[in-house]
Amino acid sequence: MPRPRKWRKVCCLPESNQFGPLDAPINQDHFVTMTVDEYETIRLIDLEGFTQEESADQMKIARTTVQRIYNDARRKLAESLVRGKMLRIEGGDYKLCDGLEPYCGCGGCQRHRCEKNCQETNRN
Repeated sequence: MPRPRKWRKVCCLPESNQFGPLDAPINQDHFVTMTVDEYETIRLIDLEGFTQEESADQMKIARTTVQRIYNDARRKLAESLVRGKMLRIEGGDYKLCDGLEPYCGCGGCQRHRCEKNCQETNRN
């Protein structure tokens, strides 16, 4: 019996879930599908500047799993850019952050961003 898949913690969903050339044909052959957890590794490592170890802690998975997910995500980004395919972000094995942790760590969690903005507003 295979080992059950572990859910990956994701702080936020992408604001847009489809990217690509404006003149791309709309058919299944011209799409690359990236999972939400692959998107999260790109966000954490490339945008937020986390290491793979820090990303693994944030997502509640092993560093080797983050490395595999990140490599898959980069390959899909490259395929989309080089071959002019639409990139669609959907699916995957993830759980959205509930915002109940005392400190999220990445700043991406919607609840923690709202609390931070409220605190800054109250100080002024």
